[in-house]
Amino acid sequence: MPNFTDLMKQAAELKSKMEAMQAELDRLEVEGAAGGGLVSVTLSGKGDLRNARIDDSLLKADQKEIVEDLLVAAHADAKRKLEAMLAERMQALTGGLPLPPGMKLF
Repeated sequence: MPNFTDLMKQAAELKSKMEAMQAELDRLEVEGAAGGGLVSVTLSGKGDLRNARIDDSLLKADQKEIVEDLLVAAHADAKRKLEAMLAERMQALTGGLPLPPGMKLF
């Protein structure tokens, strides 16, 4: 059985690391793209949309639905990349501390 004092120490260390990671998430940016790079979006580490870029070739009246679809696809791409990055960082962060299955800290 794990020593309660050691578990408390690990929990305190995890809390400190989590606070540092929360601050880092504000600075982190992930880019997603669609349409071969014709549309791209940038998300913060917390998932906020920071930037969207649309290639000039798509800015025609008859391209409206395509642009809308590509924006959604680019956002989904960035979101997948962000979730994978966060999962990797969380695994490294919680290394030795057992967390209940399915528990998300973000």
